Amino acid sequence: MPQPKIKICGLSRPEDVDAVNAARPDYIGFVFAPGSRRRVTPEQAAALRARLDAGIVPVGVFVDAEVDEIAALVAAGTIEAVQLHGREDAAYVRVLRDLLPEGTAVIKAMRLDSLPLGGESGADYILLDHGSGGTGEAFDWRLLDGRCADGCIDGVPFFLAGGVNEGNLEEALALGPYAVDVSSGAETDGVKDAGKISRLVAAVRGSKGRKR
Repeated sequence: MPQPKIKICGLSRPEDVDAVNAARPDYIGFVFAPGSRRRVTPEQAAALRARLDAGIVPVGVFVDAEVDEIAALVAAGTIEAVQLHGREDAAYVRVLRDLLPEGTAVIKAMRLDSLPLGGESGADYILLDHGSGGTGEAFDWRLLDGRCADGCIDGVPFFLAGGVNEGNLEEALALGPYAVDVSSGAETDGVKDAGKISRLVAAVRGSKGRKR
């Protein structure tokens, strides 16, 4: 199967962007969700985006945001993909897509027990997380056994999130996700750690993906 990808989420400082520019993950995330300690304003995100190297896809993370708010950030070039972490359903995704340029990827965060998964979400990718996300905790990955194939679950490419770190990255990759999504696992004392980011990206680049 193709080499897995990696997203480093929750960038909020210029030095965070410098770290990912050096490590070259596939995706990074700017969190716009109210209440998150990693939240950035549109103005902060735009400044960070201007510092980001081309080739790294900036993803905006939202929770039940107004579709116009999301579309404006895409139109401004601040983000190139959208990640939804709230109660957004397929109808919401359809309305949002009408406002986005063709080809803008939509990622829907879901719990594994939030059935049905896959195409009925209306998203291009699903992201499997612990609870509502942002907890830094992993769900029981054993629940994925027998459900993954070629980076997909229920036929849709999936990101594996929730507590992914250097200590369990090999186990996470063995499950065969399209990508791993790392936030707190790339931090020390609550801020992004350039060394951890570099090692995480290097480990993913050296991985051959699914092993079971």
